[in-house]
Amino acid sequence: MAKMTEQQREEFLADTHVAVLSVAGEPGRPPTSVPTFYAYSPGGEITMFTGTQRRKPKRIEQIKNAGVVSLVVQREEMPPAYVTVEAELVEVGKPTDEQMLAIARRYMPEEHAQGYVQSELGDPDNIVLLFTFRPTRWLTSDTSQD
Repeated sequence: MAKMTEQQREEFLADTHVAVLSVAGEPGRPPTSVPTFYAYSPGGEITMFTGTQRRKPKRIEQIKNAGVVSLVVQREEMPPAYVTVEAELVEVGKPTDEQMLAIARRYMPEEHAQGYVQSELGDPDNIVLLFTFRPTRWLTSDTSQD
């Protein structure tokens, strides 16, 4: 299994993948891991948003308390490849429509992205926050390079 170069790993992360986000769980519990949409440009920071869908904001609090997360993206088809990023939380805030659309458009057609963002932001009982993370450690593998 060959490691990716810095350019390869950043380009791989910048491609459209559904990521798996992991954050430390409560004491005595394993980490919480969830699929998530995100945005990244090589050399920059990772942004993603999460909403509560009217539930208790448990994951939001876990991310804020831990201050660090792991994010994994992978190539689904053969030959397999993956990038794992450990990242520190640098900012939390209420997202604008445009910030959310920039992420949603990576994964869905425009009309679906617009509807998705409006439903997330339009529900007064849904807490939606935008998280910004700075990558601090990278782990990679690309078996196509073997």
